[in-house]
Amino acid sequence: MTSVTITDVAHRAGVSMKTVSRVLNAEPHVREQVREKVLRAARELRYRPKVSARSLAGARSYQLGFMLYQVSPYAMHAALGALKACRAAGYHLIVESIDLQAEELDSDMEALVNGLSVDGLILLAPVCDNPIVLDALESAAVPVVRIAPATQRPYGGRIEVEDEAAALAITEHLLDLGHRRIGLVQGPRGHGASSRRLAGFRKALAARGLEADPELIRQGLFTFESGREAAGALLALRSPPTAVFATNDLMALGVMAKALELGLGIPRDLSVAGFDDIASASMVWPGLTTMRQPIAEMAVAAAEAIIAATGKDPPPQAARPPFACELVVRGSTAPPRA
Repeated sequence: MTSVTITDVAHRAGVSMKTVSRVLNAEPHVREQVREKVLRAARELRYRPKVSARSLAGARSYQLGFMLYQVSPYAMHAALGALKACRAAGYHLIVESIDLQAEELDSDMEALVNGLSVDGLILLAPVCDNPIVLDALESAAVPVVRIAPATQRPYGGRIEVEDEAAALAITEHLLDLGHRRIGLVQGPRGHGASSRRLAGFRKALAARGLEADPELIRQGLFTFESGREAAGALLALRSPPTAVFATNDLMALGVMAKALELGLGIPRDLSVAGFDDIASASMVWPGLTTMRQPIAEMAVAAAEAIIAATGKDPPPQAARPPFACELVVRGSTAPPRA
């Protein structure tokens, strides 16, 4: 798909590129007849000025973009953190969702890049690891900071949390309570957090001389329903787990719901632990034991890195150590029944 340029608009309108630029930038002292001619040509050609071109002009837009794939409590926490940083700096936040399953993702990204006027983008997983998305943004020289990416990439900055160490700690909590048969509900493939939390789970077991039983590891999608389905499979085993670590809170809540549906008591018959510490974790009964990660603080750091580096070369790197997590013990975990 060929992009429409300012030259095409000038040719259609029969004016110079400088005149087109003056009209599109709403400069004064342009005759109304000429202005209407240029705007009509731009509409007919569906022209959208590229954000990269605006950046080259050296002007800040005082807007940041926040790109996600699906709306979730995690995404909302992150968006609120980015919004806080934007307000403190006099910026606006623009939230964009992108359908990574779209057949015409290349065209969607081209239209998005051409239409956005932002000083940079914050990318959440799995958007932050999609090669089509990243190639489009890099080609347009849009500054980006990726939150919790799975892949290494020289372009843009990255903000991370100590996923592996945090998963190890919450697994150790269950082991210290006396659990030896522990189920794990993984996050979706392709999320950096999924593989790192699995690694932490395995490492904690190995340190106690235990192996991760493959039948106790189930695939989830970071959704309530996938946690519920995974729990159904785990609790139907001939030798079910006495505890389940779901690698995000939504899945953990799904595990709890399924256990209660089956008539099991929590934590009397099954201990359940999650990851994130979303608001719902403290609203259910019993409260969910979880690993609190500083979601909003990571987004604040990402936004501040972009704002501080706007107009500078190279783009923001957000070079900082990974954020630490905090174990929050509530009523959903206890020693296994004798």
